[in-house]
Amino acid sequence: VDGISSTEEALREIKKRSRERFRHAFEQINKNFGELFKELFGGGRGEMSLIEADDLLESGIDVIAQPPGKRLQNVLLLSGGEKAMAALALVLGIFHYRPSPFCLLDEVDAPLDEANVGRFTDKVAQMSANTQFIVITHNKKTMEMAPALYGVTMEEVGVSKLVSVRFE
Repeated sequence: VDGISSTEEALREIKKRSRERFRHAFEQINKNFGELFKELFGGGRGEMSLIEADDLLESGIDVIAQPPGKRLQNVLLLSGGEKAMAALALVLGIFHYRPSPFCLLDEVDAPLDEANVGRFTDKVAQMSANTQFIVITHNKKTMEMAPALYGVTMEEVGVSKLVSVRFE
């Protein structure tokens, strides 16, 4: 009986700490997301909200976005470029909360117009002090900001060749 009650108490303590850590992380990432959203969009508003659930640890997260000059809406209703920028704001907001040694981004700039590519590359350059970014892209403007480029070409059918250039 003592073993069961001590196990139940330990589980309650673990859940309590998990809720506290989740709430803290959620609040900080939400703050970061809002700031990065404004920065990447040149204005507007982005926020996350918890979808009601009986237990915080089981609730979902809703992402709401309001690009400059538009009404507040669920991120799913945005254009392709707006969705990409909102997703970048969220991913980079998570990186601000808990930096990682590297970040792999695969063609995230494809749906972006030139102005948004510029804001994206400026932010990546700024964050490169703490995180190494590996960006897969076909966009020349994105390539221009990289300290090194690695390309894959096919000189003959079925044979890939790696090409690299380092800028100094």
